[in-house]
Parts: sequence; structure tokens; C-alpha cells
Amino acid sequence: MEQLPQLRTVNVTRYMQPLREGGSLPALAAADDGFNYVLKFRGAGQREKALIAELLGGEIARLLGLKIPELVFANLDPAFGRSEGDEEIQDLLKGSQGLNLALHFLSGAINFDPLVSKVDPLLASKIVWLDMFITNVDRTFRNTNMLMWNRELWLIDHGAAFLFQHGWTRWKENATKSFPIIANHVLLQQAENLTEVNDQFTSILNEDKINAIVSLIPDEWLLAGRDGENAEELRTVYADFLKLRLSYADQFTKEADDARKSLI
Repeated sequence: MEQLPQLRTVNVTRYMQPLREGGSLPALAAADDGFNYVLKFRGAGQREKALIAELLGGEIARLLGLKIPELVFANLDPAFGRSEGDEEIQDLLKGSQGLNLALHFLSGAINFDPLVSKVDPLLASKIVWLDMFITNVDRTFRNTNMLMWNRELWLIDHGAAFLFQHGWTRWKENATKSFPIIANHVLLQQAENLTEVNDQFTSILNEDKINAIVSLIPDEWLLAGRDGENAEELRTVYADFLKLRLSYADQFTKEADDARKSLI
């Protein structure tokens, strides 16, 4: 029997420093398992919806064989941060009590620079396909959201994916419509194997795997957006969005390939 995805839960023990590269003020934090994490706060920016996108995007990427730092649920105690001197950070900590999301900190990793590092066409195609599938607007030359660690390419920051969350009633339209923003993707020009990747990834993804990943979303995150009063019904919308989006994979793959050819 195939093992279902699971996330560990850690307790944050120390706020180390803000990582101000991100607009939502993520932070480097220590946890009670002895590891350091990049902590994403439920009280920041797009709040829980950004964490849902981060969770789904990261675990779908992992399922497809791409390198993603381990994601964990990170519990923030109500007493945490009372001694923090920065008022902005203190407000962020107060607004983020309970369950947050964190990525394992890759010590020594450097930001991916497309002018320095060239990406294999097959890998580039896999990343472009992923971002088309999850409607991720944020993997551009301006903000690549990729790291080089141990000479390998790692994906981070999927909080800007799943655009339909911000226009909840139009999820079907968002699942089926074109995604012209893909023309700005930092790896599009190298993505020469999109058709091959589409065949591979559509054979990996199925309803059971999509349901298993969506089942990871905590009820409290789903209900916080006030898009409905039943967490299971809201969870079903995410699953149905992904399944419908997958049924249009040939269409969005061709769209990305046409955009790539226009750059040549």
C-alpha cells in the first residue's frame, strides 16, 4: 500500500531573526526537534491562504520528484514573543499563535541566479509544468524562489500559487482558463521537454494522491478565510480544483510550449 503524505509537528522554541527578503516577514526560528526552520506565519500577508498554497504546492512538487525542503507544522505558543522588542514583529507573533508552517532551513544555500547557473531542460520543464498546474505567479527573474544547495536546485515559496483562493466562487474558471503569466517564468526558455513531462506527471497524479495531499490542510486554516463554515466542503474545493486543472493539462502544456517558442 502506498504511504500517504504526512507532516511532522514541531514547537517553535526561539525566534532567531527576520528574513526580510519576503514580503510576509518569514523568520529563521529554532524548534524543539533541534533543527532550524524558515517559519511562515499565519498572521502575515495573505494569512492562512498563503500557508495553504505553500503546503499544497510544496507537497505536489515533492510527489512529482522535485526537491523541496521538508515542510512541517510549527506550533507557536501564546506566550512566545512577549519579549520581542520590535513592535511589528511582536504583532506578527501575537497574530500567529497556534499552527503555522515552516520549511527546513538549508544552511549555506544561495539564491538561484539564472545568469550563473544553467538548468537541465528536463528539470526546467518539470518546474514550469508544476507552476502552470498550481497557477504559481512567482518564479520570475525578479524573484526566482529557488535555491542552490549541495549543487542541486531546490524549490521554495509557493505561497503565491492557487490564485482562485482570492476569488473563491470562480474556482472552476481559474482551473480551466489560460495562464499567460507563464511567459515571465525564469526557466521557460530552457523548458524544451514539456510534452514529455506532461505525459509523466499526469500519469503520477491521480485522484487518490490529490485527495491525500489536500487532506493535510488543517481545518483551522480552511475556516479562517471565512469562505464557508464546513472545512470538509472547503477542502473538497481544493481537490476538485486540482482534478479539473489536471484534466486540462494538455491545454496548459501547449500554452507554455507556445510561449517558450515565442522567446526563441
